Amino acid sequence: MSGPLTGLRVLDLSRLLPGPFCSLLLADLGADVLKVEDTGMGDYVRWSPPYVEGVEDSARSALFLALNRNKRSLRLDLKSDEGKAVLLRLVREYDVLLESFRPGVLDRLGVGYERLKQENPGIVYCAISGYGQDGPYRDRAGHDMNYLGLGGMLALTGAAGGPPVQNAGQVADVGGGALMAAVGILAALREREQSGEGQLVDVSMTDGALSWLAMLAAQQLNDPAGRPLRRGELPLSGSLLCYRPYACADGWVTLGALEPKFWLAWCRGVGREDLVERQFDPPGSEAHAQVEAIFAARTRDQWGEFAAAHDCCMEPLLELDEALESDLVRAREMVVELDQPGATEPVRLLGLPIKLSRTPGDPARAPGPALGGDTDAVLEAAGYGAEEIAALKQAGVVAGPPVSSSGAQGSFLG
Repeated sequence: MSGPLTGLRVLDLSRLLPGPFCSLLLADLGADVLKVEDTGMGDYVRWSPPYVEGVEDSARSALFLALNRNKRSLRLDLKSDEGKAVLLRLVREYDVLLESFRPGVLDRLGVGYERLKQENPGIVYCAISGYGQDGPYRDRAGHDMNYLGLGGMLALTGAAGGPPVQNAGQVADVGGGALMAAVGILAALREREQSGEGQLVDVSMTDGALSWLAMLAAQQLNDPAGRPLRRGELPLSGSLLCYRPYACADGWVTLGALEPKFWLAWCRGVGREDLVERQFDPPGSEAHAQVEAIFAARTRDQWGEFAAAHDCCMEPLLELDEALESDLVRAREMVVELDQPGATEPVRLLGLPIKLSRTPGDPARAPGPALGGDTDAVLEAAGYGAEEIAALKQAGVVAGPPVSSSGAQGSFLG
């Protein structure tokens, strides 16, 4: 069964997390995604442990496979005139180019948006960056934590009086960058159906992460008294005793009884209707201490049985290993198996969170590519003859799979 994006062709020059997660979504939904990697080590994530036993070195990283299944790989030196010429030839036949360099890098190389659209006026060029293609921070380096810090989210995360708490997931990279880029690309492609023209999609991870605070920002911007919002004082971030994680006898549970009917169900279930009026009391209050004691008296499984009998928005707080093996994750097919060449057994990865009823995506359609594993096939399809390809390889303009990974390995994680 074809995916909904079958026929869409994407050149992905990005690496690490934001860009590859964006193109992963497109690839899982059927797009033909070609990773354009340098002639050195390529995407740094390729060399990051843990490794899958038996798989060719440049495609054995589980982290790499998590972001790059269903894609192909071309090794290309964009610093050479011949390499730029190859990219310009390829872009004529592609719909999207995705990159995550600092703003201006491809312009300086002579293959930025203005040059590419001369070759293909319909190209949708998506640039993911930390701070956007313009503005005072345009040229700064950064990572997820920096973007969350500048956008106000990190300052609001954690307990009152305590330090800011870093999230386990990369909110700015994925939520502010990858997801916004995917939406921007699809919006530009939809508009191209009317105009016939492509356009530049400018995605700032800081902008994207800030947009997650839409309701809080509206509250802050429109408070007549101008009172600043502070960590630990937000209703959905720990300031209400009815909406918090609680320690139980052998772990933790989450209580999300925000609506009065759910709080009433919990109070009645535990025989404490006297607490009904204390729903919005703060942490540290006498009512909060009583609720903590009630939770501590039962195990997590006992609270699971309670939740099944009382509709109160309460669930166990699972560790990641527990979540990945849960009935919910299994039923929703959020863990899939990928047949990676050389692996002694299937590689287990997260599935596709977007479920389409008629044209579903396929997260296990193809394995993750070896570094440069598709170089020859891509060049042949672009019209290069065998002698031309050999000459490009001899000149170091392109490369196939590395003979040895000893000169390329190394992890950005240290």
